[in-house]
Amino acid sequence: MERRDDTRFDPFAAFDLSGKVAVVTGAASGIGEAAARTFAAAGAAVMLADLDEVGTQRVLDDLRREGARVSSTRVDTRVRREVDEVIDRAVAEFGALDILANVAGVGSYGSIEDADEAEVDRAFAINFKGPLFGCQAALRVMRPQGWGSIINVSATAINTPAAGVGIYAATKAAVAMLTQTLAVEAGPAGVRVNTIAPGFTVTSFVGGHLRDDAGNRDPARFAEYLERMRTSSPLGVLGEAMDQAYLLLYLAADASRFVTGQIFRANGGQSITW
Repeated sequence: MERRDDTRFDPFAAFDLSGKVAVVTGAASGIGEAAARTFAAAGAAVMLADLDEVGTQRVLDDLRREGARVSSTRVDTRVRREVDEVIDRAVAEFGALDILANVAGVGSYGSIEDADEAEVDRAFAINFKGPLFGCQAALRVMRPQGWGSIINVSATAINTPAAGVGIYAATKAAVAMLTQTLAVEAGPAGVRVNTIAPGFTVTSFVGGHLRDDAGNRDPARFAEYLERMRTSSPLGVLGEAMDQAYLLLYLAADASRFVTGQIFRANGGQSITW
């Protein structure tokens, strides 16, 4: 029988990221911001990467005031060179790369019949090519060192077809398969690859289909949308960014050392009722 003083029996140590280095894309808001703050609170050095430089600077300033080891950089995840540069900068500044969270993403709304080529290209470039480029760049560091955790973001939309989100769901289904295939390919090198498939989570990301051409959201329609999402959960609650961030922490930490190629769903049970 294993000794009870073995560090593997310490739940706090299992979630401790002290001495580890994480890169988070989409870190300026929503789930990415929550993940960056959670990783930093758990002890990791964090590279914040986002196209939104103002939002990223806000998060960076907050974390530095709290004493976290953080840095930031602008990135357009559609551009392979820029993603490579994010990983290279993290290694240069912090000396390693242990965790990559590919969180950056966009919504895509409308019927498949009416989807134009430009919108399809935009959605796949950000939601699929971005994580793909991130995985490729991270593996160039993680494979030689023999360890690492890559976490991608899919969506509950991959579970049940729904009108109006077909292109978005297709991009996220591609992320799920990317994750599982890469877990097989990277596993022998000691690199774990998993994905979360968030259910409805209240962030600035949601409700994009309720905006007019000027970008204004209809308050009444949005309130009705939130209530519909709340009642779609058996728990009767709306998800928050931290609900996803805690799942990301589990997958980043040693607590999940025997976990790879999995799709984790924090969605309040929405996927069993839709």
